[in-house]
Amino acid sequence: QVQLVESGGGSVQAGGSLRLSCTASGYSYSSNCLGWLRQAPGKEREGVAIIQAQTGNTYYSDSVKGRFTISQDNAKNTVYLQMNSLKPEDTAMYYCVAIGAVCPRISMVPSAGWRARGQGTQVTVST
Repeated sequence: QVQLVESGGGSVQAGGSLRLSCTASGYSYSSNCLGWLRQAPGKEREGVAIIQAQTGNTYYSDSVKGRFTISQDNAKNTVYLQMNSLKPEDTAMYYCVAIGAVCPRISMVPSAGWRARGQGTQVTVST
């Protein structure tokens, strides 16, 4: 059974930074695609960043490109999302998702057939 455990959310002022972590178990981490999506109240889910584990290729939504960085530690089966220059519009529940063998387009992440999704971690950015 695939399990994803997230940590690292919290509250921060605009311009600040946070780092999210997602540790996977029961999952062939090294041969799959993992990533993050978010959902703010009243808004649709948005794919934020994904990483193809075996190649390290990364993909970002336009809204976070240049500010967020997704990375991985294969030895720890963990993927990270470093979020810098945070804006109030980044406020959302962030979910780690295990997608499958090949990363889809970032825009397709919310509708992709996830193998698992974490419980979510709240990120709140204040002005």
